[in-house]
Amino acid sequence: QVQLVESGGGLVQPGGSLRLSCAASGISVLNMAWYRQAPGTQRDLVASVTTWGTTNYAESVKGRFTISRDVAKNTLYLQMNSLKPEDTAVYYCNSARTAKLGSWGQGTQVTVSS
Repeated sequence: QVQLVESGGGLVQPGGSLRLSCAASGISVLNMAWYRQAPGTQRDLVASVTTWGTTNYAESVKGRFTISRDVAKNTLYLQMNSLKPEDTAVYYCNSARTAKLGSWGQGTQVTVSS
């Protein structure tokens, strides 16, 4: 049974920072990704990390967000800096396989507002 528990979201001012965490069970965080979905929009890929450690970022967050993982803790992280109002969304962690199967956690809300 795959369980994904996102946390760390909250309300921040533009330019602020947040660190999101994803506690995973039943699946390894070696190859995972962060997604986000704003109201009325599709769920988009934000950042990903491969088994060998290669990271990829959406152009909109490149240079501001950093994905990482603690394999021993089986926890995925997303450090978000220089936040913008357009970053406001519910953030989810997932593997490509589990996402394709339509299984998601509850996500964590990030609101960037002045």
